[in-house]
Amino acid sequence: MTLALIPALFFTVALLVTTTYFLLGGLPLLVLEHDTPLDGRFVRGFFNTYYLACMFTAGSAAVTYAVVGRFGFGLGAGALALLAAALRKKFLPLMDGLRLRIQEGDVAAIARFRRLHAIALLVNLAQLALIVWTLITFSMK
Repeated sequence: MTLALIPALFFTVALLVTTTYFLLGGLPLLVLEHDTPLDGRFVRGFFNTYYLACMFTAGSAAVTYAVVGRFGFGLGAGALALLAAALRKKFLPLMDGLRLRIQEGDVAAIARFRRLHAIALLVNLAQLALIVWTLITFSMK
């Protein structure tokens, strides 16, 4: 292993830790009723923080892998960074809209917010599984 590969491995571990931490941290939040402004704001902030952390760690991993010539890993990490940006752009406005409807007393919006929360966690789980599978399948000899 070359010394130049160490930053890429560091950011890969950081991406694994970030994804796992937010998955495990988001699961207990499903017990929230999601019926108060504080619940919705907290969950929305939680996912905003996750998407920003994922974009940073995956983007950094992509750049460092590209620098050391591991373009396949770089493309994969770059795709994860772009996915996090797309999910942030898609999910956060939906959460904001649902939070407003919840404040107005829309009971159906509570169920939709919880479902969106669960979908975001399932996507997070899929990302984690994809990262681990990729690392196992395409070892960095």
